Amino acid sequence: MKTDLETMLASRDWLLTDGATGTNLFNQGLPAGEAPELWNTDEPEKIRNLYRSAVNAGSDLFLTNSFGGNASRLKLHHAQNRVHELNKAAAALGREVADAADRPVIVAGSMGPTGDIMEPVGTLSVADAADMFEEQARGLMDGGADVLWVETISAPEELRAAAIGIGRVGAPWCCTMSFDTAGRTMMGVTSADMVRLVDSLEHRPLAFGANCGVGASDILRTLRGMKEAAPDLPLIAKGNAGIPKFVDGHVHYDGTPELMADYAALAREIGATIIGGCCGTGPEHLRAMHARLSEMVPGDPPTLEEIEARLGGFSSDSDGTGAPTAKRRSSNRRRRV
Repeated sequence: MKTDLETMLASRDWLLTDGATGTNLFNQGLPAGEAPELWNTDEPEKIRNLYRSAVNAGSDLFLTNSFGGNASRLKLHHAQNRVHELNKAAAALGREVADAADRPVIVAGSMGPTGDIMEPVGTLSVADAADMFEEQARGLMDGGADVLWVETISAPEELRAAAIGIGRVGAPWCCTMSFDTAGRTMMGVTSADMVRLVDSLEHRPLAFGANCGVGASDILRTLRGMKEAAPDLPLIAKGNAGIPKFVDGHVHYDGTPELMADYAALAREIGATIIGGCCGTGPEHLRAMHARLSEMVPGDPPTLEEIEARLGGFSSDSDGTGAPTAKRRSSNRRRRV
């Protein structure tokens, strides 16, 4: 039996996913350093507002407030014994909002990295990581998620662990890695490497791609690399709303709704099917992206020069797979917000 997401992918040329979780919760008053997942039980109406804001802006799919909902991350907040509870609550709130919408909307259970370094560089084994992902996956599916969404992964071993854990649950899933180090993930994975990695998984995702990273230009260059590697699954682009800057002690992203609309259109022309935003992306960006995607007639895939002219320069001279490709601009490493 096909999932709702598979049905949408079979009948649509593009789907709009949501924007940032952290950025939008900070705007609702989430204190710095607090685990957003605790709000699933402590501030449920604010989480409903988060989900509704994406749906009202035109998103076909939104991610649950569960990015850091694994035992390793929740341990930092003395909540490691609440994994199932908090993830189930995140998905249940999402199910409520999606079911109230006037059109089909997919609830995607967000699953971020454990925060630990995988063996052999670090101490976390694939087996232990798989157990963590399985525990989180069961909570999200019990809460009513349609699909699981593993995101911002850097290490190939961690993606394999997620596939194993989710495979035990038997749930459909999607995945994205973050290419934030000269066209590679922090652990050295290139766009072409990810295509090969996904193809080798026993429990394969429904779609895969890139999220976060270092700006809209870079994520499109990564997407081009994936497309050139000839994947047989739909591609995901979920880029940040510009570049972060500190203003009055707070992080602000400089990407305008117009820039994100351009990014969305270019992502579709390159070959992305599921398109959304990550850090700094709010409802106003999503509305502009939805409008552009709805009205555009896709043209030829843009060149790197065209991407740079419309969205700004790249953060490195190379995408990690070959010779230098474009001039470099300054950038800052960051985590998903």
